[in-house]
Amino acid sequence: MGVRGRIAAAAIGAGTAALAYRKLTRTPPGGDEQWTRVNHRGENVTLLEGPALVAAVGVAAAVVPGLPRRLRTAAALAVIGAGALGAYDDLAGSSASRGLRGHLGALAKGEVTTGAVKILGIGATGLLAGSLIQKRPLDKLLAGIVVAGSANVMNLFDLRPGRAIKVGLAAGLPTAMRSGASGVLAAGPLGASAALLPADLQEKSMLGDAGSNALGAALGVASAARSGRMGLLLRAAALVGLTLASEKVSFTKVIAATPPLNALDMLGRRPPAQAPAQPPDG
Repeated sequence: MGVRGRIAAAAIGAGTAALAYRKLTRTPPGGDEQWTRVNHRGENVTLLEGPALVAAVGVAAAVVPGLPRRLRTAAALAVIGAGALGAYDDLAGSSASRGLRGHLGALAKGEVTTGAVKILGIGATGLLAGSLIQKRPLDKLLAGIVVAGSANVMNLFDLRPGRAIKVGLAAGLPTAMRSGASGVLAAGPLGASAALLPADLQEKSMLGDAGSNALGAALGVASAARSGRMGLLLRAAALVGLTLASEKVSFTKVIAATPPLNALDMLGRRPPAQAPAQPPDG
């Protein structure tokens, strides 16, 4: 599985994402209102970008030639599981509880939030996927943490137009450049993400939990498939660290305060909304 396999996976991902997005936005399941949300600018955007990405990544993993069956199954399980649980949170969730601490704190009090269902569900599907990716018990566990942690961390970046996709492209590109199954597994979601990026940057759509969780899970599978034990340990530790840091630190504020990161974050985006001018006194 060399360059041709990676190109095929990227092309399948991109083509399927564009087709799925066009069809879904033309005839939204359940109607427009169910999938419409207000973004950071106060404008309406559609969440249907997320299901389009889930479909594209799933198709790419299923049909690209040469992938071992266990990795196809792991990718499908991780992506469909993360996408479905993310869509559940998108459509049925509320903002009463936020973050890992908020959802698990509510669960400790006997309140089962949609976010808690998503966290536990993605953890379970991540561990199942990890058990298919690696062979030794400890490596299976670490791979599961990488898959689930990647799904969660990617969701943390889906707060501004194009940000999660840019993070996904930057994180997944090194893996996609490698030969073998891991490169093919990364190329599919990167192709799908690239096809959906323009609409995201134009603030017509957003990944939502469904798309960002699925993108992270897909890249987590690809990353775990290429890693030995030390690589799995380092990736798992980094993902757990980022998740815990997000409970204390706003990634948006950090990005805004770091000029190189802010420049990349704003690349291709509309300028920030200007506050209305105040009339002169008197």
